Amino acid sequence: MVQAKFQKKYKSVLGEKETEHAIVLIKDFFQLALSTELNLTRVTAPLFVRSGTGVNDDLNGIERPVSFPVKAMNEERLEIVQSLAKWKRLKVTDLNLPQGFGIYTDMNAIRPDEDLDAVHSLYVDQWDWEMAIDEKDRTIFYLHEIVEKIYRCIKRTEFFIYDKYEKIKPILPEKITFVYSDDLQREYPDLTPKQREAKATKKYGAVFISGIGGKLPDGTIHDGRAPDYDDWITETGDGHRGLNGDIIVWNDVLKEPFELSSMGIRVNEHSLKAQLAERGMEERAKLMFHSKLLKGELTQTLGGGIGQSRLCMFLLRKAHIGETQVSIWPDRIYADCKKKGIKLLQLK
Repeated sequence: MVQAKFQKKYKSVLGEKETEHAIVLIKDFFQLALSTELNLTRVTAPLFVRSGTGVNDDLNGIERPVSFPVKAMNEERLEIVQSLAKWKRLKVTDLNLPQGFGIYTDMNAIRPDEDLDAVHSLYVDQWDWEMAIDEKDRTIFYLHEIVEKIYRCIKRTEFFIYDKYEKIKPILPEKITFVYSDDLQREYPDLTPKQREAKATKKYGAVFISGIGGKLPDGTIHDGRAPDYDDWITETGDGHRGLNGDIIVWNDVLKEPFELSSMGIRVNEHSLKAQLAERGMEERAKLMFHSKLLKGELTQTLGGGIGQSRLCMFLLRKAHIGETQVSIWPDRIYADCKKKGIKLLQLK
């Protein structure tokens, strides 16, 4: 649901027409900055993939994809993508890209099992990116270098929008702070993961929380991750585990932590086996994608996704993701937004 904390004060800085123009400006500026910073070439991405190949993403490991039979293919079933993490690795391998170079694409997905609220939608649009790396670069230090580059792109875009719309003041800190999910759990053992994120983001403004998906000291996990793309099990050499994480900022409109990006160094043969075993999903090793990886046929990569509507929502100081994308919402959300003066782009 839309947060009550701003319901009496919220008023969009930009009108609907200005918002539409600003969304275009943000998308054009940010993707140019990102592709230049990370040496990424744009590629065209699929909207659907074959069922049963292991290429589609299960996200937290339980979400159901939208699937449908195809008359011209003897009723073979296809699935609408939920993200492109594994497809991108296949693409980087197919292009035979050198280390330090990669791809980015506009990913459009449908997630029917999403819990809908001010920041979660059935429709997901993001810049999905993936780059080839050397095995020696499978370190937390290299991951953090890439995080800093992405954060610089976000900061530049924030200033770019301020230059166009001076009412939207820059609020991001100069640097992003790196924290670990297990450290947060030890520091705040009585809080939920989201409450820990709130503590960290309110203190620092912008954080990268590493080690998402692996077991914490108390046996829980900070947040769900499927076992077959991000490496969340490898020891980092500094007493922590996990070569992945999330970029999260403090959202001053919602008064809560706000995830902009999820990313990580991808599994190799050893970490894939270990993560499948930890989740009791060893049978996935027989799928096409997993079989190729275990045979050493896939390029080692690092990649992630950056929410397009989310970045626009944050930079334009919007209160609901439906102000920066068109989706379908339950009646209760339409009614709540109308009551609070939030104009969704979708016509009801």
